[in-house]
Amino acid sequence: MNFDKKIYFLSDFHLGAPNYESSLVREKLVVQFLEEIKSTAAEVFIVGDMFDFWYEYRTVVPKGFVRLLGKLAELTDAGIPVHFFVGNHDMWMKDYLQKELNIPVYFEPVEFTRFGKKILVGHGDGLGPGDHGYKRLKKIFRNPACQWLFGILPPFIGMGLANYLSRRSRAQTGATEEKFLGEDKEWLIIYCKEVLQKQHYDYFIFGHRHLVINFKLNDNSRYINLGDWIRYFSYAELDSEGLQVKYYKK
Repeated sequence: MNFDKKIYFLSDFHLGAPNYESSLVREKLVVQFLEEIKSTAAEVFIVGDMFDFWYEYRTVVPKGFVRLLGKLAELTDAGIPVHFFVGNHDMWMKDYLQKELNIPVYFEPVEFTRFGKKILVGHGDGLGPGDHGYKRLKKIFRNPACQWLFGILPPFIGMGLANYLSRRSRAQTGATEEKFLGEDKEWLIIYCKEVLQKQHYDYFIFGHRHLVINFKLNDNSRYINLGDWIRYFSYAELDSEGLQVKYYKK
C-alpha cells in the first residue's frame, strides 16, 4: 500500500430513481466527488446499488449513466483500482464492468487487508437473521434460469417491470431506513457479532441500510454502514491512521 494515499468506500447511489432529472443531479455529484479524490485515492470500493436497476442483455445494457461510467473508466485507466459489490437492486450484473472498465464484480462479502487492517466488505443484503421473504426471493433472482427468462422479455417490458418493482420495494422499506433499530434488532450488527465469534475483523463495511452507522462491536472491531447518496452523501475513508465516516459537501 502507498501509505500517503487513501481508500474510499461509498454505496447506494440508486441511479435511475426516482426520475431522470433527480438521478442526473446525483450522478453529477458522485462524478464530482470521484474527480476530487482522484489525486489521493489508492482504491475505490463501490458497495452496491450503484443503479436502481441493472440488467445486462447479451449485447445491450441500460442506457444512461455515461458520466459515471466514464469517470470510473478514467480512474481504472489511471491505475486506481475500483471494486464493485452487487446490491439487491443491481444483482443482475454480469461481465460488462469487468470487460469495459476493468472493475472486478463481487457477489458476496469479501475479505481484504489494507493498511494492516482486516476488513470484510459487502453490500449487506440477506445477511444476518430474519428477512426470510427477501432471502427466498434473492435465491430465485440469482437463479440462472430466472435471469434467462427475464432476458427473453423485450427490454421495453422487462425494464418497465423491473423499475416498477424497484419503486415498490423502496416504498415498502422507506420507513425502516430512517432510524437505527437498536443493537438487538439491526440484522447486520447481529451478523457481524456472529462472524466475530469465528474470526477477527477490524472493520465490517456494508451498504444497503441507507443509514449512516458507525458501531463499536468490541474494543478492536467496528461495523460501518455507508449510508447513501440520496439523503446523506456519505462515505468512509481509510488511511494509515484508521477509518473515518465523512459527508460530501457540494
